[in-house]
Amino acid sequence: MSVYNHILFATDLTEISEKIVPKVTEICETYGAKLSLIHVIEPIPAYGYPGVTDLESPVIEHAKQAMHELAEKFSLPNQHQHIEFGSVKAQVLRVAKELNSDLIIVGSHGRHGLARLLGSSAGAIVNGAECDVLLLRAPMR
Repeated sequence: MSVYNHILFATDLTEISEKIVPKVTEICETYGAKLSLIHVIEPIPAYGYPGVTDLESPVIEHAKQAMHELAEKFSLPNQHQHIEFGSVKAQVLRVAKELNSDLIIVGSHGRHGLARLLGSSAGAIVNGAECDVLLLRAPMR
């Protein structure tokens, strides 16, 4: 039995995520683990309504395209690609639990990338996760 069977890669869909693709691939291959991707869009509150607004439509379309491009690097089918809406921490933890993930991978480049975007949520993911969490640093180049 492998240490990791299902890995959830929480991505901000930026260059940082692109740079750690080889590391994520190597980890998946080493453990023979399935891989799923998650990207969370935090809704922009408009006039007190916290739902999806017309202003977010370009953000959603960009996320779908970027997710598709990232998933192609891993040859992942649609059912392993998750674009969620809401709190980053809550959605990453919810999906990790639903998928029975045993490792969550988050990319970082110093104080940039997803770790900066998440702010205190990164710590909340670490503290709230029911599985291991791995922060991967992207190469500086």
